[in-house]
Amino acid sequence: MTWNATLALDYTRQADRTVAHFRHSGPLRILQSLYPEGDAICHNVIVHPPGGLVGGDTLDLRFSAAAGAHGLVTTPGATRFYRSTGEPALQRTELTLAAGARMEWLPLEALCYSGCLAENRLTMRLAPGAELIGWDITALGLPAASLPFERGSFCQHIEVPGVWLERARLAAGDTLLMNSPLGLAGHRCMASIFFVAGSKLERHRRQAALDVARQVIEAHPLSATAGATSPDGQVVVVRVLAPLVEPAMALLRQVWQAWRGHCWQLPASAPRIWSM
Repeated sequence: MTWNATLALDYTRQADRTVAHFRHSGPLRILQSLYPEGDAICHNVIVHPPGGLVGGDTLDLRFSAAAGAHGLVTTPGATRFYRSTGEPALQRTELTLAAGARMEWLPLEALCYSGCLAENRLTMRLAPGAELIGWDITALGLPAASLPFERGSFCQHIEVPGVWLERARLAAGDTLLMNSPLGLAGHRCMASIFFVAGSKLERHRRQAALDVARQVIEAHPLSATAGATSPDGQVVVVRVLAPLVEPAMALLRQVWQAWRGHCWQLPASAPRIWSM
C-alpha cells in the first residue's frame, strides 16, 4: 500500500502576531503552533504518522509566508526512505516567501535505507526583501547499526529558480563517487545550510554571513570537510561531509545560531521538539 499525502501551511501577519493556517490530505499533520520567542515568530512541527516512505509514496509539502510573517518549521525525527521493490519514493517541498517575509526550514535528516529509490526535492521562491535560513541533511544507511548503504539510489534537488541549483544522484554501487577523495570520501552524511535572499545581498551582509560561518567551521572538529561559499549574490551556503549525522547536525546548528544573530539580530531559540 502506498501513501500519498499533501500539506500546505500559510503564515500570515495579523497585527504583531504570525499566524499559521494549514490544510492536509493524507497522513501529514502540523502540531499546535508554538511561540517560544513571542508572537512575531511561529514555530511548527511536521508529523508524518507512517514514519517513512516506501516505493510509490509521494509527499507534497507547500509552505508560504506573507509579508511581515516569520515561520520556523521542523520535524520530530528523520524522514526515512525505506527499501523499495521497484517504485521510487518522492518528497517534494516548495517554500514561497512574499516581500518582507522570513522563514526557517529546519527538518531533521533524510535517512536513506539500503535498497531505497528516493528523491528529495526542495524549491525556494523568494520575493525581493524576503529571507530564509534552511538546511538539508542526508544520511546514507545506518552505519552505527552496521546497516550500510549497499544498494539503491538517492536523488537530491535543491533550487532557487533562476538563481541556484544543486542536483545530485547517489547510487550505492558507484564506488568511485561513494569512496574516492573527489566524492564522498567514505563519508555517509552530507549536509548543507543556506541563507537565501529574494534580492542581491549587500556586499557587507554577504561577507559577514561568510565570515561568521567560517569562524564556526574553523573551531569545529569537521573543519577539514566543511566549507562556506556564496554561489550567487542571493545565496550563502555551508556544506559538510561527516561519517555520521550527529557531528554534521551540531555544526549546522552552530551556523544557524550565528546567522540568526548576525543576519537577523535574533537569539538562537531552538525548537522545543529538539530537546525531547
